Amino acid sequence: MAAAATAAVPLRVCHQEIVKFDLEIKAAVQDIRDCPGPLSALTELNAAVKEKFRHLRGRIQELEQMAKEQDKESEKQTLLREVENHKKQMLSNQAAWRKANLACKIAIDNSEKDQLLQGRDILRQRKTTKESLAESASNITESLMGISRMMSQQVQQSEETVQTLANSSRTILEANEEFKSMSGTIQLGRKLITKYNRRELTDKLLIFLALALFLATVLYILKKRLFPFL
Repeated sequence: MAAAATAAVPLRVCHQEIVKFDLEIKAAVQDIRDCPGPLSALTELNAAVKEKFRHLRGRIQELEQMAKEQDKESEKQTLLREVENHKKQMLSNQAAWRKANLACKIAIDNSEKDQLLQGRDILRQRKTTKESLAESASNITESLMGISRMMSQQVQQSEETVQTLANSSRTILEANEEFKSMSGTIQLGRKLITKYNRRELTDKLLIFLALALFLATVLYILKKRLFPFL
């Protein structure tokens, strides 16, 4: 019983490692299938897969040796069938590995061809771009010359405008002086009118007083003649 328990430990560990390497190989094969390049990256992935296959092959051989050492024929046959299944799975992984390598190499070759074609297209585009730049430079030069002529005309118009503004400024200054003179005259007239209004009010008051005195005198005379007894 103790010997059987001791033998079961490496057997279980061997099974676990076989499953682990099988899963790692499948993942590595998928990485090869998805590898965008370059070839150096593909070479590194293949080296890792070869190492995993070496470990897997060793564990399968260990499992096969353990199967042959089993005392019970039933257990021996069961383990040998598992060994055969693992070998078939390993062969399937190797076939998938080869297909992945082929697909990856074709993809890398196509990518390199596309890059070459793109390089030619880039050269063609650069040539076209140079021609376009030369044409654009010519158009820009013509535009700048046109702008220069326009600016010259604008400068001339600005000088004429400045001259006109200067003349208008002198005219405004002269008008301002005239307005100042007229303002003095208007103020003098306002003072005279104010003085005349005051004198007119005084004259009206004197006339009113004289009229009142006249009426009072007339009334007094009438009173003395008509009513002497009063």
